Amino acid sequence: MKAIVTTGNGGYEKLDYRDVPIPELAANEVLLQVLAAGVNNTEINTRLGWYSSTVTTSTEALTIGDKEKQEAKTEGDGGWNEATPFPFIQGTDCCGRVAAVAQGAIENLINSRVLVRSCMRSSGWDSLENIWMASDFDGAFAQFVKVPATEVFPVDCDWSDAELGTIPCAYGTAENMVHRARVAKDEHVLIAGASGGVGSAAVQLAKRRGAFVTAIAGKAKLETVHAIGADRVIARDDDVVACLGEKTVDVVVDNVAGPCFGGMLKVLKRGGRFVSSGAIAGPLVELDMRDFYLKDLTLIGCTAWDEPVFPNLVSYIEKGEIKPLLAKTFPLHKIVEAQREFTEKKHVGKFVLIPPPIGHEEQYCQK
Repeated sequence: MKAIVTTGNGGYEKLDYRDVPIPELAANEVLLQVLAAGVNNTEINTRLGWYSSTVTTSTEALTIGDKEKQEAKTEGDGGWNEATPFPFIQGTDCCGRVAAVAQGAIENLINSRVLVRSCMRSSGWDSLENIWMASDFDGAFAQFVKVPATEVFPVDCDWSDAELGTIPCAYGTAENMVHRARVAKDEHVLIAGASGGVGSAAVQLAKRRGAFVTAIAGKAKLETVHAIGADRVIARDDDVVACLGEKTVDVVVDNVAGPCFGGMLKVLKRGGRFVSSGAIAGPLVELDMRDFYLKDLTLIGCTAWDEPVFPNLVSYIEKGEIKPLLAKTFPLHKIVEAQREFTEKKHVGKFVLIPPPIGHEEQYCQK
């Protein structure tokens, strides 16, 4: 099969489009023909080694180096959990069709169109230990991928494969945050990075719960973010405290961090909740402990997805309660073009890669 193999930490030269063996199934696994695979920050960050504790800059700072093919310098801890298992196949999002099942898997899954739960609770739901497809084992930037049968979810809807390919990582992460933060009807929710995959998903998911949403995004994207459901929009460079005032927000949903972190604590009401799944503007922040303890705030870190999260998403899709935000599609072999454009951050929503149809690999790659 054709696949993109990431060979190590570094620039785009580490992305190798090549032939690799189709995965062999073990017990309780299923083989999926990949129909669509979303592009995420995490694939770029993992390749660059941003998750290493030795890296203290924003993801954008490393991306600039990526364009110049400068290798990230890490010390073996560049993965989400342990050292990244190079060489391996990335691709955290997967819409696929079940092609084969191993012993122990449900046979009637064959030919089902499914989504893969990217975050897997490896020690059961009573433990927060987790592994991620395409960070800890081979993912969906390929024609086929194998996953545990427990992690595939059939979806009955009229969405295209590419639209479904926008869902797993971004919407799973966003749903996990609003779920953990217990976002409720009529609460005021502030969402940072609202034009990105996770942020735009969080806008829809918070609105679905009846919250009043204020969204932060770049000036060029404010109108689009408002159109997807935000009640109020604030430009990224504006002072959030001056715009909203102190103690005006019930919940902050953030995957940005960086220099704006302190202001987002200022706008939280007493007893407010701050929930985070990332730090693309910089992982090191200034925390005034007085804002934290004198206001009885709760800071919630979110990586491991809770059990209801993915079944909830599937139900929202099937009931028509959320919409896909598909910005653009690319053939799989044009991954470098997709990631370059992704890092320019001019889009709203998700980019999706489409693997070549089986038997038409060469013809497809000439397009």
